[in-house]
Amino acid sequence: MSRWKLYVALVLVVLSGVVVLQNTATVETRFLFATIAMPRAALLAVTWLVGVASGILLMLAFKGKAAPKQS
Repeated sequence: MSRWKLYVALVLVVLSGVVVLQNTATVETRFLFATIAMPRAALLAVTWLVGVASGILLMLAFKGKAAPKQS
């Protein structure tokens, strides 16, 4: 990985951390039949982690599956 990609990734991680840490108010989250009270920072962190995990799994699932070339 080139250095600029590493720097961009580091900046994005730091900015994500700042956003999460600035949102500490408690919110109620309803999911199906459950209601959970948690800090907004925890909700943002969980949502971010689910998104990253989904992206990685999709990348691994479609890696190497190039569309066949038409003649």
